[in-house]
Amino acid sequence: MAPHTEQLTRPAVRLRGLTRSFGDRRVLDGIDLDLPAGQFTALLGHSGSGKSTLLRALAGLDHTVRGSGELSAPERVSVVFQDSRLLPWQRVLDNVVLGLDGGDARDRGRAALDEVGLGGRERAWPGELSGGEAQRAALARSLVREPELLLADEPFGALDALTRIRMHRLLRELWQRHRPSVLLVTHDVDEAVVLADRVLVLQDGRIGLDLAVDHDRPRDAYRARLLTALGVTEDPA
Repeated sequence: MAPHTEQLTRPAVRLRGLTRSFGDRRVLDGIDLDLPAGQFTALLGHSGSGKSTLLRALAGLDHTVRGSGELSAPERVSVVFQDSRLLPWQRVLDNVVLGLDGGDARDRGRAALDEVGLGGRERAWPGELSGGEAQRAALARSLVREPELLLADEPFGALDALTRIRMHRLLRELWQRHRPSVLLVTHDVDEAVVLADRVLVLQDGRIGLDLAVDHDRPRDAYRARLLTALGVTEDPA
């Protein structure tokens, strides 16, 4: 189910001329990008292409980026990393509500854990969770803050194939329910096509391909085009 048309006319993120260099190497080279509110976008690129750098800039974690124009994002931004980053000395519910204000914070935390399938695990320690469960807890921690923008930096990269499929389904369901804008950084072309409604390819510091995905169409056509944009050719079967 695609976001409503009227929602997509309202930009959640607007970048103009975003630049980031590491020494003499320019990783982001004057990027212009709009992310409509409620859209699920995936960002592909080779290792070192600047995907995570762009995500960190949007999250406000990198203050050395420069822009000739705008860098605007919503106030409520949540980030999910490849590592769940749960505090091992805090129980699961305490991790989920860490930093939350309000007397209903723990109730909201329990509701978020229920949504990701961890109801009843509130008092578990992070070390007692599987990798998939830990990422579910990380998703709950992000969603309990009701983000307008969810930034996900390869959140399923360390999971086994079957767990990754389950997490794909969960993330898509949670997005449909809450409708934040999502920017998913991934190396996996198939993951991008399965999850996102729009796929960007970062090339030489700029957006080299901006591809809208129609989930009713065969996936192979999108996959082939994205692999070509990444400079990858597959041997015929």
